[in-house]
Amino acid sequence: MARPWSFLTQAPSAEAAASAGLWSALLDLALVAILLGGAVNAWAPPQDLPWKPLDLARPPGLATRAQFERAADDPGLCREALTRAGVDFANEPDRTVGDCTTQNSVRVQDGVTRLAPPAPVMTCPVALGYVGWERHVVQPAARELLGAPVTRIEHFGTYACRNVYGRAEGRRSEHAGANAVDVHTFALSTGRQVSVQPHYRLEDPRGAFLRRVRDGACEWFHGTLGPDYNAAHRDHFHLDHGPYRLCR
Repeated sequence: MARPWSFLTQAPSAEAAASAGLWSALLDLALVAILLGGAVNAWAPPQDLPWKPLDLARPPGLATRAQFERAADDPGLCREALTRAGVDFANEPDRTVGDCTTQNSVRVQDGVTRLAPPAPVMTCPVALGYVGWERHVVQPAARELLGAPVTRIEHFGTYACRNVYGRAEGRRSEHAGANAVDVHTFALSTGRQVSVQPHYRLEDPRGAFLRRVRDGACEWFHGTLGPDYNAAHRDHFHLDHGPYRLCR
């Protein structure tokens, strides 16, 4: 007859031992992951961590695009990012004129290279893209290639209740929702001006500057169109936060 409580002294089965070993290994891995995650969160550059908020005062990093898209998709986060970047802006009420509606829009007033005409209405994502592009593309390129910072960026407008290319029929332009800006001239602190037309195709520092800022805009806007796209854009860069990714 078996002795009472003899099961307490019996060796565990091979399956039970293997299961216990697996759970122990998983717990060890979880602990390592927690410690590693804490170290990464504490020591890695914030711009390399997707869960950190967008900070345009920092140079772009591995996660800047993900941070940007998250902020652009949330009106509150978008405004927090503008404030964090030291940008002064005024919120614009939603407006409907005819069948064109502007929503989630702001007027950038200070803290970034001024636009001319000043403080145009634009969606918050376009404003966020403008700040990132101006700080991390336009100004570095101007100093390197032109030897002076940009003090004013001139544009043809942001809002226009019209179809693409002003056609009588077709889809609405991103301008119909103030979701785009058409930039044409960069004024330098020296008084010089560099314009998309006629300087874009020149093989000199002005042309190199314009092509670099066009290429760099593709990192901050969903749609970037210029003279290489078609004749309608021969004299400006169209920059938008529309649903299509275009870099032409």
